[in-house]
Amino acid sequence: MSTPKTNHFLTALLIAAGLATAGYFIGQTMYNAKVALNTAEAKGLAERRVRADQANWQILFTVDGKSREQIPTLYQQAEKHQQTIIALLQENGFAEDELDIGVVDYRYQEYRDEDQNLVDQSHQLIGSISVETDKVDLVAQVRTKVNKLIATGMNISNRAPTYRFTRLNDIKPEMLREATKNARIAANEFAENAGVKVGGIRDARQGSFYVRDAGENYGDTEKIDKDVRVVTTITFYLTD
Repeated sequence: MSTPKTNHFLTALLIAAGLATAGYFIGQTMYNAKVALNTAEAKGLAERRVRADQANWQILFTVDGKSREQIPTLYQQAEKHQQTIIALLQENGFAEDELDIGVVDYRYQEYRDEDQNLVDQSHQLIGSISVETDKVDLVAQVRTKVNKLIATGMNISNRAPTYRFTRLNDIKPEMLREATKNARIAANEFAENAGVKVGGIRDARQGSFYVRDAGENYGDTEKIDKDVRVVTTITFYLTD
């Protein structure tokens, strides 16, 4: 059985512990408030207009016939079309190692009436030539010349090229410096209004780099010109 003296002692001990805990949290709150009051968070933006350095372009060509007996002739036509397109590409500045010659694909389709009688059939040979190059300006010029082959009777699908910017690492350091500088300018404007000065950096958070087709909010493969953007969030110390 506890005595009155023991009970008084335990009560005093609990009160002391509670005061100590409360004092700790009050102290931490005051410390955190002091830190918050002596810092300023600012965002810095950096943007660049760059040009794509890689282009991918695919050309498809098709020959077709109505009977299986035509297939050998169709292969000869497909090979001729393939060589014609390759020669045009190389004559206009593309090297052999920039061209990827795909296999010629054979497709057969038949058409039947309600009684399942064969009424028509189609035999197609489809070839492809892909261009992967850093000569991005040359692609648009040669695409026009490839289209002119249609006038000779060739069935060509001249697909739209894709343009990519692959040298992001080359411009990252400079853009981050610029974003940090712009963040400090924003912090200085705040500090001037508050009657304080901007000191060193407490912490910094780098946002993601975004590459977009120039003037667009989404998409990064259709235009040669690209916009690169990054936003950094920086917390600065403030001094009197």
